[in-house]
Amino acid sequence: MTAKEQQSLFQKHKESTLFHRYITNENIAPLLPNLKKFADVNVVGKSVLDDAIYSIKIGTGNKKILMWSQMHGNESTTTKAIFDFLNTCIAGSVLTDTILKSCTILIIPILNPDGAKAYTRINANKVDLNRDAQDRSQPESRVLREAFEAFKPDYCYNLHGQRTIFSAGSTNKSATVSFLAPAQDEACTVTPTRKIAMEIIAEMNNTLQGFIPNQVGVYDDAFNLNCVGDTFQSENVPTILFEAGHFPNDYAREKTRKLIYISYLTSLYYIAKNEVDGSNHKAYFDIPENGKLFFDVIIRNAKLDVNDRKTIDIAIQFEERLMGREVIFIPIVKKLENLPNYFAHREIDASGGVVSTIDDELLKIDYENVFVKLNNEEIALFSK
Repeated sequence: MTAKEQQSLFQKHKESTLFHRYITNENIAPLLPNLKKFADVNVVGKSVLDDAIYSIKIGTGNKKILMWSQMHGNESTTTKAIFDFLNTCIAGSVLTDTILKSCTILIIPILNPDGAKAYTRINANKVDLNRDAQDRSQPESRVLREAFEAFKPDYCYNLHGQRTIFSAGSTNKSATVSFLAPAQDEACTVTPTRKIAMEIIAEMNNTLQGFIPNQVGVYDDAFNLNCVGDTFQSENVPTILFEAGHFPNDYAREKTRKLIYISYLTSLYYIAKNEVDGSNHKAYFDIPENGKLFFDVIIRNAKLDVNDRKTIDIAIQFEERLMGREVIFIPIVKKLENLPNYFAHREIDASGGVVSTIDDELLKIDYENVFVKLNNEEIALFSK
């Protein structure tokens, strides 16, 4: 299927009721009754605060894929793309019909509904579920493990979102989508299981290069058995970490959403059409490892005081905060120094001008405001 056809499917089947960053059970529950005509929809458990954890099973094929999203409640882009994919399956296309004839897909769209509602990474007990794979101290962790053991997947998709700080390698290209074939031992051995995951990632990367050239990265594969992906990989189930990252001027993650959707289509179709054995895994190693080289804004060549002899760079990172039912972005000063080896999603050249707080005070680390002053004129650091 061509890139144009994939984009057309996305535009046609994008779930219009899901948008921006705040996605909760309240948003997805109205979509489930329609899915019941085509899929097996169930409540497979409850969260700490007794909210439902839903599962959706679709397809009739022998190849089984387990997908879960919003293990971290504030990482919702992959959830939006799940419902775009499900809409495409319901409508029917050559691509999705092929997938569903060869595959059975079990999806947990929001594993951490309490974290989703509070817009936090952690659950209601303040536990990171992605560090609870061994202890399984939390009800949400047990739900996932029970699904894994009952479904016995051939592949696992661990769906996440990443911050704006990541670069694709050491370049000035943002890591818009990142992947990982997690390690399954301390030595990070390239095992037959990992090779299968790597081969699928290489296929997705090949497709994504047509949309976001040089903006795909992979994570460091340091082993941590407390992480779910590492645990499942160590049990010889090929597991892929998906990370939805930043596309320029896309803080709502709507453009990244399309890229994740295309990644789903590409990988699932590849699994459906092939007996993946890892023999084509080597292209995985061509994908650059993520760096942490980006800030949201850098004001270059700035002075903090009119008497300063030298200029510096002012690095600003946005903090996501939930206000009511809306996620807002608060700019916070993180560094006041020369930053020649860092990049920004937006750069402002102060040309030696004085940058101060909105109250004409000296700018300091941790100052937060949507505005600063440059030569006594207000400039907005973030705009929708």
